[in-house]
Amino acid sequence: MKVRFLGTAAFEGIPAMFCGCELCKKAFELGGKEIRTRTSVMLDDDLKIDFPPDTFTHMVRERLDLEAIRTLLFTHSHSDHLYAEDLVARLPGYTRTADSPLPVYGNELVVTMIKAKLDAEGGAQGRYSLNRVRPYSRIELHDGFAVPLPVVHDPMETCLLYYIEKNGKAMLYGHDSGTFPDETWDWLKDKKLDLAILECTMGHSPYRKSHMNIEAVLETNARLRDDGILKDGGSVVVTHFSHNAQLLHTDFQAIFEPHGIQVAYDGMQLEIE
Repeated sequence: MKVRFLGTAAFEGIPAMFCGCELCKKAFELGGKEIRTRTSVMLDDDLKIDFPPDTFTHMVRERLDLEAIRTLLFTHSHSDHLYAEDLVARLPGYTRTADSPLPVYGNELVVTMIKAKLDAEGGAQGRYSLNRVRPYSRIELHDGFAVPLPVVHDPMETCLLYYIEKNGKAMLYGHDSGTFPDETWDWLKDKKLDLAILECTMGHSPYRKSHMNIEAVLETNARLRDDGILKDGGSVVVTHFSHNAQLLHTDFQAIFEPHGIQVAYDGMQLEIE
């Protein structure tokens, strides 16, 4: 399974808009891995998780064929994960080639927001199949399946993370989230992951209720390994960074790599053998 990290920042990106803090200044100066767009990943070029406002940039930078996407999963409705306005670009009058429905899966609010944007343009017109999902419901993929799991993020919304089995490999897409709830750990206890993707929005901040900080990431990593949920030789990757953490890519590497955790950057690719 090929995993491509299209964006690795939290809502405001790095460097953040309207910000001249030291981290943002350093990001401009250093470029490269310090430039982070809003978070999304692509699996095997045909399964995309979230659709942020930087998707056009991701398409051009990575030379993505968005028409190769067979499934679009959403974690929640926040604007750095769902930019429904750009989904309109798959409707007639905007594209000349899309001619089949793209299956979209998300919670009730995600589906409602996407439907509202499409309805304003005349409806889905055969270009999207909108599917409301609930925790623990199985989503069939053409080469596997996904299961949404409950997560602690926004108390006004059923936010989701995803357990995915694809082409014989198993992964956890574990954000946006604070510390995982007990019911999610219970569901994962007999699973064997090849890859776990976590977030570290909060850096050294003591806050960990709706996003993870460094301490929460390290605890989650340890539990995945100690409980045998992560396979021997399995990988843990951390992403979704805020400029408020005031940490460069090399700073995150110094913190996480001694614990066997990889630090994602925009454009990073992994091959899960």
